[in-house]
This record gives sequence, structure tokens and C-alpha cells, in this order.
Amino acid sequence: MLVLVAPGQGAQAPGFLTPWLELPGVADRLKAWSDVVGLDLVHYGTEAGAEEIRDTAVAQPLLVAAGLLSAQALLDGVSDGAIGAVAGHSVGELTAAATAGVLSDKDALAIVRKRGLAMAEAAAVTETGMSAVLGGDPDAVVAHLEKLGLTPANINGSGQIVAAGTAEQLAALAADKPEKARVIALKVAGAFHTHHMAPAVSALEAAVKDVTVGEPRVRVVSNKDGQVVTDGRQFVERLVGQVGNPVRWDQCMETFKELGATALIEVCPGGTLTGLAKRGMPGVRTLALKTPADLDAARELIAEHGTAE
Repeated sequence: MLVLVAPGQGAQAPGFLTPWLELPGVADRLKAWSDVVGLDLVHYGTEAGAEEIRDTAVAQPLLVAAGLLSAQALLDGVSDGAIGAVAGHSVGELTAAATAGVLSDKDALAIVRKRGLAMAEAAAVTETGMSAVLGGDPDAVVAHLEKLGLTPANINGSGQIVAAGTAEQLAALAADKPEKARVIALKVAGAFHTHHMAPAVSALEAAVKDVTVGEPRVRVVSNKDGQVVTDGRQFVERLVGQVGNPVRWDQCMETFKELGATALIEVCPGGTLTGLAKRGMPGVRTLALKTPADLDAARELIAEHGTAE
């Protein structure tokens, strides 16, 4: 069984969309989506520097657009039943929702633009950020973070927990690391998936209120608790609430294993989630879609591990 996953914020890099523009129709699609989000996605995906695309309000629409472009290129002519499940990490849940047919591409992009703006506005209230904690006993790490007033915002499995909180709290973490753990500051502009994002949750609730929601064509796994969600509206409600709640990617990977996953493909800009899967899902084949040059190998993986239903 094959799982298709979409990365979250921080996976973007300058120029990462450049090779994808060589595919027929991609430039036109990106220009149309640029009109939806009010951003020049071609510029941000090809010419913009690291600081420009680090901006939450830019990064999130750019990542969803990239995920959808690469997923559509990969799945062209592939039956829905070939993909056993889809999931996304944080903002990648919108990519997953559109890929599964829960949201249209246009609605997913309109929502992610509002999500990015709302989260950027919430992050501007207080100086906050995130740091990755690598290694250490997971329970001990969580207890240590809570002692410092930090939130374990992403519990990613494979020995990785992302802490989120104020600049002062993160500085305290850097000075007082959990036992046998390393701490790496992340280049994100806020304490995402914490109570600091409460205003963004309210804004997103309003953004999805009247959106048309479909039923999933393929199993969708939720960040909230790793559960398969079969109701489209419920999945949309979950991804809204997830802005202010921790991402449980560890539980998502456990669900993939329980479903019988034998292969995992991460859409563009792939790399982060395949890295976690290599450590957390031993024996499962993984492939990261970075450029169109990876498409043939990805299609071979689908042919080998996909199960038409």
C-alpha cells in the first residue's frame, strides 16, 4: 500500500519550482493560482530569496501550490485506488485535502492564503518561534519543554519534537537542553500550533464557513491524532483547529504502518517527511519528489506498491 504525503512550512527553498515550470501547462496554472492568492507564485517559486519565502503569508500558499502541481503531475492517469492514503504535515493538510477531493484546488489555495495571513498576524503580536529538539527520551523531552513553558508543537516521531513559544522561552531551552538532546532553532516566524495562534483559528473558521466540501476519494489521515477521517467536513474542521494544536505526525506514521503501508511518496518540495519515514517506518520504501526528474521513479513505485480498488 502506498501513502502520499505533503510537507509543511520550512520545506521551501529558493528556486525550488524552477524545474517544474518546464512541464506543459504548469506556468499557466501557477499564474491562474497567483490570481486566486494575490501573490506572484512564479516569482516566489523561482526568483525570490530565502527571506522572502520565509514569510508565513508567502510560504504557505507557495507550498500548497507546489504540492498540488507535483501531485497532479504524478497522478495524471493514475486511478484513485492506487493511493492507499494521503496526509499532510501542518499546512500540507490543505494539499492533502485537495488531492483527496475534499476541497477544490482553488478553494484550498484561497483558504491557505487566509491561513498564512492570519498566522503571520498572530505571530506578530509577540516575538515567538520554534526549535527542533533531536534525540533524548520523548517523555522526558516533553516534560522539559512544559517546565520551560514551551509547547511540543510538532511531535514528529523518529526522535524529533519541535518546541514552540516565546523568544525568551526558546532562549532558555537553548541554554538548558533536555538530556541527550540537541536543539536547533528553526527558520519559522512564529509559535505555530500553540495557543499563540488562537486568533488565526478564528479567522480560518470564518474562511471555511461557506466553502464547498466533498467526500474523500481516498483515505485521509489527520494530524490531530493520526486517525483516518472519512467525512470531508470533519476533516476541514480538524485542519482549522490544527492551527492552534500540536501536529502528531508520529501518530500519522503509526497509522500508515497499521494500514499496511509499504511505500511513501512525498510531494514537492519533498525531503523532510521521507527523512522521518526512513527512521520511523523501517522497511517502507520512500521517495521525495524534488524535481520532475523524480516522476518516473515515483510512478514506478506506484505501479509496484499501489493497489487499485
